[in-house]
Amino acid sequence: MNLHGLRLFHAIVRYGGVTRAAEELNISQPAVSSQVKKFERELGIGLFGSEGRKLVLTDAGKQLMEYAERLFMLEQEVEQFVEDMREGKKGLIRLTATYLPSNFLLPRWIATFKQTHEEVELVVSTSNTQMAFDQLLRYEAEIAIYGGSGVSHPGVHWDKLFEDEMWFVVHPDHPYAGQNITLHEMMAEPFIMREKGSATRERLAALCTTNNLPSPRITLQFNGLNETISAVKAGYGANFISSLVVREDVNQGKLARVYVQNVQLQNTIAICTRAGEQLSPAAKQLVQWIRQEALAMHS
Repeated sequence: MNLHGLRLFHAIVRYGGVTRAAEELNISQPAVSSQVKKFERELGIGLFGSEGRKLVLTDAGKQLMEYAERLFMLEQEVEQFVEDMREGKKGLIRLTATYLPSNFLLPRWIATFKQTHEEVELVVSTSNTQMAFDQLLRYEAEIAIYGGSGVSHPGVHWDKLFEDEMWFVVHPDHPYAGQNITLHEMMAEPFIMREKGSATRERLAALCTTNNLPSPRITLQFNGLNETISAVKAGYGANFISSLVVREDVNQGKLARVYVQNVQLQNTIAICTRAGEQLSPAAKQLVQWIRQEALAMHS
């Protein structure tokens, strides 16, 4: 099918004649006439008849015009789709996040983003650190939002947003609530932590190793962040956790800090992407949005 010829045929019908079609397409009138005649010969079908000096469509021409209308309408839709994708107005973003940002940061960030990007589809999954990086590197996610120690990972580009403090917390009635104690004393307590693969759990173990102490006694394990906090609130054990998660509970007296001597650790919140790869336009806009939101939180 000669699409150029079909386009000229469509223009003649749409604009009501060869002269007007030539003007609209910025092509000479003789060129339009000769190319449409050539198009008719290629098809082996007569598309136009005449009533005096007026061109009229044959039955075949009328039917072909219906197809041409549908084809060029679809072409416009494709062009609009591509333009929307290029401008980040449409798209699909697969995002994975560790428990901290997924529960305490992303809901607000994504909700405000969607208010101005309604046609961008976001699919968000929550996982531990190792699973999040696995999803990123297996192309199951385009972006990973990470909360943890900020250790490097092969093939991953880090864009640090901010840092917050790591706290030891217990029930307000615990003997160590609000006290200043040694790490050795703190590690004698039973801990409620997340599953293996959690960056915070690995960081607590590394803290013990660095200080020549036995591994922490993790006597209760959950696969969710909120569950570990709820268990400490219920009166059992201790937790080592980002201040972002428990600051409000500490301020309200639902939890209490334990001040451990010579332990001042920071938690990194970062956007992670595959190293050396360009993000889709919609994902670029989401990353820019998250940066702005994170900056506003700490300004």
